[in-house]
Amino acid sequence: MENVSQPLIIDIEASGLGSHSYPIEVGVALADGSKFCRLITPVSDWTHWDPQAESVHKISRSNLLANGLSVTEVADALNEAFKGHRLFSDGWVVDQPWLTKLFYAARRAMQFQVSPLEAILSEPQMAIWHQTKDAIVSETEITRHRASNDAWLVQETYRQTLLKTQKSA
Repeated sequence: MENVSQPLIIDIEASGLGSHSYPIEVGVALADGSKFCRLITPVSDWTHWDPQAESVHKISRSNLLANGLSVTEVADALNEAFKGHRLFSDGWVVDQPWLTKLFYAARRAMQFQVSPLEAILSEPQMAIWHQTKDAIVSETEITRHRASNDAWLVQETYRQTLLKTQKSA
């Protein structure tokens, strides 16, 4: 059964924004606090590269080519780790299409679900989300805009907002 107080959070870094972009890194914050993270080697027809996006996530295309895993390896690893689970994304409108692109390129069916984070957020949590997230960023020294770190940040923000709203209820 899912541990809703510590949901699985997925985040994707990409080559840019828009329809020609593709996933370059996938990260998941796990319920036990550990992280799943994989760099993705672009397939031959994934050629779009936005230098502005690279300046944000700090992942170069040459790094992907040297250190990334194939789309098949990443899709298989995701399916093996999360088969039958429901993961949540705070950027579902972009993360879901990038996952679809990954699994299509790998010729694999996705064996887990991804839902918008809002599906499990209460209104009181939403009301304190940004101030809580900003406080966590200030208190930690995590590198932002890397997939597993961003997933952890969302998961920790969820956990802290849930605790705060349960205490005040």
